[in-house]
Amino acid sequence: QVHVAESGGGLVQPGGSLRLSCVASGSIRNIAGMGWYRQAPGKQRDFVADITSGGTTNYANSMKGRFTISRDNAKSTVYLQMNSLEPADTAVYYCAAYLARTYWGQGTQVTVSS
Repeated sequence: QVHVAESGGGLVQPGGSLRLSCVASGSIRNIAGMGWYRQAPGKQRDFVADITSGGTTNYANSMKGRFTISRDNAKSTVYLQMNSLEPADTAVYYCAAYLARTYWGQGTQVTVSS
């Protein structure tokens, strides 16, 4: 059994920053990596960034330079630092743990608004 839990969402003004956290627990010994996705109202879930167990990072082109993914292996935790936030970044952000299949968290709401 694998459990994935996100935290850190909230309301932020345009130009502001937020840091999301995600903890994976349970049978995660063979975890291949973890990632972040987001889903805006009425839209599909899109890839944001991920990081492999070896530390390789990948980003969606529109996130490069503004978002940074990092990890703490000892805590089985991955972070998403989001800077220069825009209203278009408003979405539910989901964390994914990559094992034999992908496990998803419940999501955390990020709202960028003045």
